[in-house]
Amino acid sequence: MAYQDGYETIIGLEVHAQLLTRTKMFCGCSADYQDSPPNSRVCPVCMGMPGTLPVANRQAIECVITTAIALHCELPLHTRFDRKNYFYPDLMKGYQISQYDAPIGRNGWIDIEIGGQVKRIGVTRVHLEEDVAKAFHMGDYSLIDINRSGVPLMETVSEPDIRSPEEAREYLVRLRNLLRYLGVSTGNMEEGSFRCDANISLRPAGSDSYGAKIEVKNMNSFRSVYRALKHEQKRQAEILATGGNLRQETRGWVDAEGITVLQRTKEYAEDYRYFPEPDVPPLILDPSWIAGVQERMPELPDARRHRFISEFGIAPQDATTLVSSRPMADFFEQCAARCAPNRARVIANWLLGDISRLINADGVEICDCLISPEGLSSLIELIDQGTLGGPAAKTVLQEMYRTGKAPVLIVEELNLGQISGSDAIRDAIRQVIAENPRAVADFRMGKTQSLTFLTGQVMRLTRGRANPTITRELLQQELQD
Repeated sequence: MAYQDGYETIIGLEVHAQLLTRTKMFCGCSADYQDSPPNSRVCPVCMGMPGTLPVANRQAIECVITTAIALHCELPLHTRFDRKNYFYPDLMKGYQISQYDAPIGRNGWIDIEIGGQVKRIGVTRVHLEEDVAKAFHMGDYSLIDINRSGVPLMETVSEPDIRSPEEAREYLVRLRNLLRYLGVSTGNMEEGSFRCDANISLRPAGSDSYGAKIEVKNMNSFRSVYRALKHEQKRQAEILATGGNLRQETRGWVDAEGITVLQRTKEYAEDYRYFPEPDVPPLILDPSWIAGVQERMPELPDARRHRFISEFGIAPQDATTLVSSRPMADFFEQCAARCAPNRARVIANWLLGDISRLINADGVEICDCLISPEGLSSLIELIDQGTLGGPAAKTVLQEMYRTGKAPVLIVEELNLGQISGSDAIRDAIRQVIAENPRAVADFRMGKTQSLTFLTGQVMRLTRGRANPTITRELLQQELQD
């Protein structure tokens, strides 16, 4: 157990994820508001007009059921919505329809891995609520965009089982990957569709009691969450070490300054005055409904990772990276189905190396690029046949990414087929020897690394087309002669 200046860190995370539904939580307005003009995706229901009645979104409920199953939660057959009463300017009705003591999922868990060790983090509950409007502060006044108000929002609350900022970051990464895998949320923190509030407290090492809980808000990236928790860890330890007292409060993270600032003293559950929402009937989760949702769920990342290791012989770390993105894992499997069984690791190397470099530079998923599983399979086949060498294959891959053309066509258009004829390679070798007398002299003096340099020069001269094995053999012959 790691301690901060003699204190144990206790962290619990509250994660809000906007759900990928066509309409809002309680009305028929479009939930796709990101690029819409302000206050254009609104109706009397999400504007909180008197006399309007909400109707629950079935798709949003199924998203939460799916997530609760994936998090190994209990799913009570009876659940309900509650009215959470508090006033913020971004709540049109003056209250929020949420869930309190009867959530859709409860008592679950998620495994994380830190330093090669697996640790289980408890999940207190997974519940459903509606998002609030968005405020824009303009100096001495503020403006409200109601488009976001009413968008389905799923909250996942962890147990206070997290003991370090590193564990908190890993928990968030695992949870976001899971939500993306299930297709229930984009998990995009920059757009606000995946938001985290962190509760952190310190207690003396060996103590069983909890200290004053500080909630930290306004963190919009994994890095921000990590930095904010590290700052709070240090700040709280310094106060306690000098005999000071901490009180339960909410603090905001100021990323530019790397500090937290007081926002307000923390509310307690009774301050919200929860009571059952009178306008939305209680939910009865029929077992057949839950079974139907479970049947439609994809294979989850942990199970898929273990299968990739056992079925394809993929290294554990590579398997972890492959399954962290569902499109990447799907691409790998589609490609593996077209290649020989012993080429799975070659496919993984291409995906995690050159292809990842290309898509990461453009900030896209593999499913959004022009390289297809058929294309990569064909490229690997050309390499296995000896038609392409390594450098030429990389050139073909870049052209595939740029144009989407089949690798065979690119090889023909750019004349990149591998040269295996000894006469053609020998001509290139003799030119390289003539142009690099110093390297030749070094080789003849016993500096064998010069052979690698000269081989590279032949590959450069032939644009990567010369067969590397034949080139090295012929080069040695020429140098010895």
